[in-house]
Amino acid sequence: MAKINGTSTKSQRARLLAALIEAKTKGITTSQARAELNVMHPSQRVKELIDRDGHRIETVRQTVVDDYGREHHGVARYVLVKLAEVQS
Repeated sequence: MAKINGTSTKSQRARLLAALIEAKTKGITTSQARAELNVMHPSQRVKELIDRDGHRIETVRQTVVDDYGREHHGVARYVLVKLAEVQS
């Protein structure tokens, strides 16, 4: 994994996209993006990847259990459906 200290939106988008590619159909949850990728506002970065860059990313809502055994309902899991077409 690349350096995760960069906090610019550009570096956060790059980390998130790389993680989505690596995760394949498993996807990345909001909590994973925050804890593992240092992306503090994953939903906005996903919106930018869709609107700005043209990637197709699906949001699936699910219940997840945190490290303390607490259930969190409606947590987003982002799954990359299709990379954007490269413009020449």
